[in-house]
Amino acid sequence: MNRPTVATVGELRASGHALKSLRAEIRDNLLDALREGRDPWPGLHGFETTVIPQVERALIAGHDIVLLGERGQGKTRLLRTMSGLLDEWSPVIEGSELGEHPFEPITAASRRRAADEGDDLPIAWRHRSDRYFEKLATPDTSVADLIGDVDPMKVAEGRSLGDPETIHFGLIPRSHRGIVAINELPDLAERIQVAMLNVMEERDIQIRGYVLRLPLDVLVMASANPEDYTNRGRIITPLKDRFGAEIRTHYPTELDDEVAVIRQEAELAAEVPDYLVEILARFTRALRGSSAVDQRSGVSARFAIAGAETIAAAAIHRQARQGETEAVARPIDLETAVDVLGGKIEFESGEEGREDEILEHLLRTATAETVRAHFRGIDFGVLVDALESGIMVTTGEQVAARDFLAGLPSLGESELYDEICNRLGATNDGQRAGAIELALEGLYLARKVSKESGGGEAIYG
Repeated sequence: MNRPTVATVGELRASGHALKSLRAEIRDNLLDALREGRDPWPGLHGFETTVIPQVERALIAGHDIVLLGERGQGKTRLLRTMSGLLDEWSPVIEGSELGEHPFEPITAASRRRAADEGDDLPIAWRHRSDRYFEKLATPDTSVADLIGDVDPMKVAEGRSLGDPETIHFGLIPRSHRGIVAINELPDLAERIQVAMLNVMEERDIQIRGYVLRLPLDVLVMASANPEDYTNRGRIITPLKDRFGAEIRTHYPTELDDEVAVIRQEAELAAEVPDYLVEILARFTRALRGSSAVDQRSGVSARFAIAGAETIAAAAIHRQARQGETEAVARPIDLETAVDVLGGKIEFESGEEGREDEILEHLLRTATAETVRAHFRGIDFGVLVDALESGIMVTTGEQVAARDFLAGLPSLGESELYDEICNRLGATNDGQRAGAIELALEGLYLARKVSKESGGGEAIYG
């Protein structure tokens, strides 16, 4: 919908516009989407039967919400999706500091203007994206940042310190008629949390002795790590009590959802075949289930996303150096991802010195599971026999696809190579090389052939 053309309060009243509270607006838009079968939560995977129904019930009830979950579970994406439940365009008093509705001015300045100008009071239209406000909580966040403070410039203009119009409003009052999201809520100092109490319950603000009875209409959302929120005492109890809903998020429970998240979020500079994304997804899930990994810190979805971007970069690197026509990631590139991603994982204290061994073992496990899923029923006997006869196959990070394919043993009239490629939909040289590499790695992991690796190369025989 285009921006409305209504320009004054009089025209707005004549148009039949009705004032709704923020919570009623969100509730009505959510219920309309559900009745019409539209998805109000685009881009979220794996929450359909768990988190999303809880969020929807909380919004229908009009509750402020805190999302509890480990890093990389999609909390911020979920928060940002909330803005889609707002009306696309909302009228505000033109020039008002808090974006007040023309029918309901709340500051002294806006009330004065409304009384003086009547139906000629000019209005502006604010898009829903401008009604979502986000703040990353840090230890240096101040009361002035969130609530407000006395503005010395306004005092210097001649106003007295007792004048409420000397106040410079912070983020939460400026979010009036909108959504304010505070990421990592436990990182707020306790005195800042205390300052939020009145805003969330009484909907007024207190600044340096001023008590302004501003009927703020704001939905407060927050995210936090469950351990910080529930165990470490970093959230004051009265603030916990003011959130109407505490909702736990989680990592994707299904492999397909994990793959969908990687595909959606990764910015890939080269082609990364589906089976490689699947390996990364299985690898990430294996890390989440490993007793060697500190599960309190979690294994973020960003781990697999960064992995996909790294192997795509490896393919581009090889294409530039070897003059390949297509930049296609191959299984050999997975080792480059492990080399740079280890620092994103926090291991248990007793595993010091074994980090690389653990990562390599779990990557092999993920690769073997993917091989079984895609190559089940294929007879690799003719390829194993060729390698047992003494032929060696070399691949590596800097081995071009055409050179790898040229070095494969002849299998006579066997169509094994075509069958492998057909299973994975491989057509060009890069795709075919990757598919056959995966088959060779699968044979090695099944202990059908040997492998020597090092220096970015692997020799199967």
